[in-house]
Amino acid sequence: MLKILTLSPLLAGSLAVFFSCNVSAQDVSLRGRLPRFKMPGVSFNGDLPVLGEADEKLAATLKKDVEVLAGEIGQRNVYTYAKLVEAERFLEDALKTAEYTVERQTYEVRGRDCSNLIVEILGSEKPEEIIVIGAHYDSAPGTPGANDNASGAVATLALARAFAGKTPKRTLRFVFFVNEEPPWFQTEDMGSLVYAKRCKEREENIIAMMSLETIGYFSDDEGSQKYPAPFNLYYPSVGNFIGFVGNVRSGPFVSWSVKSFRQQARFPSEGSAVPGRITGVGWSDHWSFWQVGYPALMVTDTAPFRYPHYHQKSDTPDKLDYERMARIVVGLEKVIEELASPSKAPEDSQ
Repeated sequence: MLKILTLSPLLAGSLAVFFSCNVSAQDVSLRGRLPRFKMPGVSFNGDLPVLGEADEKLAATLKKDVEVLAGEIGQRNVYTYAKLVEAERFLEDALKTAEYTVERQTYEVRGRDCSNLIVEILGSEKPEEIIVIGAHYDSAPGTPGANDNASGAVATLALARAFAGKTPKRTLRFVFFVNEEPPWFQTEDMGSLVYAKRCKEREENIIAMMSLETIGYFSDDEGSQKYPAPFNLYYPSVGNFIGFVGNVRSGPFVSWSVKSFRQQARFPSEGSAVPGRITGVGWSDHWSFWQVGYPALMVTDTAPFRYPHYHQKSDTPDKLDYERMARIVVGLEKVIEELASPSKAPEDSQ
């Protein structure tokens, strides 16, 4: 059973004190801005609706693509460089099949060429306002990386396919990042940081970035969801939801995204916007965009706080729930479609 909690004044005060004591030097300008726990709208609760034919096909496609990345290819990183290149080519070919022109941002790591893959749909009315949807396609050493992060990569691919041929009013970019996993994580060689810095150098106006990170594992069992303290005081103890996580500066974007998702999708969802130094909050490519001042969030099943196979050899395609992944992709497609309209913006949603 879910913990159905309200944020009492006492609990709110306790959380505020906790987070005020955990504001890092880089967040000093945010003093006075409050962390966000309560999200607008109501999370879906109850039996999930039956999938339609189109969603069943999407689930099958997601499964097929994960089986390629995490099954046929398997471990893919600089230490298994041929496999990393194979994964890169698989994604590039899939994007070309969807009639995209693929840009490669290539840089060298330990004598190896590593590439971020970028496709873009130019906005028809506000092309200078850019929305980035991204995921890393490499895996941690020693793991085939089905959930982390073939799940996020194939979901990003599915979203790129869904928008192919459409004409959004704002510019959409779908980006596949290399080298998110250790030892490159949060270093100068992290692919998303290389990309975000280039965006900043070009003075590009990225109004929102979504990082799809480990989105394929769910459980309806009580106690299946864990958290770093003090999140356990407020959030559900059943790991059947998708999470939207950002830093305090990205709070309006987080609130807006959760509100939109809850309006569009019949799927459980939670959200939070807290100081980025809190354990787990910056554990994906959205962190890179924070470093250069862009609003960004992570869409996640919460990875090690739920998934027992995180960074293990057992992180294989059979562990994922492709029907629930399909529901999330469909919901995110609608969120992105709404965000791409100039009349919609991630302003304060309370």
